[in-house]
Amino acid sequence: MRLLTGNDLPTGDVVWWTGSGWSRHVEDAADVGQEGEAILRREEGARRVNVPYLIDAIATPDGPRPAHIKDRIRALGPTVRPDLTLRAADPAAGSWVI
Repeated sequence: MRLLTGNDLPTGDVVWWTGSGWSRHVEDAADVGQEGEAILRREEGARRVNVPYLIDAIATPDGPRPAHIKDRIRALGPTVRPDLTLRAADPAAGSWVI
């Protein structure tokens, strides 16, 4: 199974090709099979997504599951927790402002 993914241009969100458009949910992704490259070129040319690319996936009862751990993490959505970020001017955190 092959999936087409990229980033939404206005928001930067991870998106997945559904067969007729883009979704923010990997469960909606459609197998693009042999047509993946053609869809990729068309969608990138139309400027609907940023840096689309094809990935391998496995069909499961819950929907497609990206084969590579990097893509599974991307599929989960944002992982940045604001409460864990370093403040730019916090000397105790080992950072400084220039």
